[in-house]
Amino acid sequence: MCPFCYIGKRKFETALARFPHKDKVQVEWKSFQLAPELKTTPGQNINDFLAEHKGISREQAASMNNQVSQLAEQVGLVYNLDKSIPANTFNAHQFTHFAKRYGKQNEAEEILFRSYFTDGKNIDDYQTLIQLGAEIGLDTEALKTALENGSFASNVMKDTYEAQQVGARGVPFFVFDRKSAISGAHESHTFLQTLENAYAEWQKLNPETSLEVIDGQSCTPESECK
Repeated sequence: MCPFCYIGKRKFETALARFPHKDKVQVEWKSFQLAPELKTTPGQNINDFLAEHKGISREQAASMNNQVSQLAEQVGLVYNLDKSIPANTFNAHQFTHFAKRYGKQNEAEEILFRSYFTDGKNIDDYQTLIQLGAEIGLDTEALKTALENGSFASNVMKDTYEAQQVGARGVPFFVFDRKSAISGAHESHTFLQTLENAYAEWQKLNPETSLEVIDGQSCTPESECK
């Protein structure tokens, strides 16, 4: 539900596309709830929710939402926050862990962001999550069972504990090789520089080695001799 997470995702992706060693980067999403006690209230206006949640006026809340929508537009995103449904995100986080098992965690994150910020869907609702799962090619029967049984609840809670251990107190929060972190939706050049630094440090510990081969008379499995 944090509007800066979707914006941060786009800025990071822009940096990653420019990173010459992007094939060596593995992106893993972690769960973190800003308001774990929140009760989903379909029909509640996002400005009213934000005003109540932050203790500000409705006018201030509307201004904040307008500003963040303009920031989203700068990275090619369309925010329709007037349609957003304030929701508890625990089920949505379980959805991402289910998708991770099938190698589709990034697709799950993207469709959740789009559903909340652009399409105005209730991302706490089982049927909505099952529909989204179908859109990205997940087994909907298995997803339905996992959601109903809370099969990935422990994964969400484990991520929350892990976030506390590495010093995350808000989102977005990006950790690079467990050695450096970026808090917030920084510009792409900051992500790119951090990627470069993290890769350089990683490469020192994991040097690429290649054998020097001196050719001579030999035979191959294809029975070719030279």
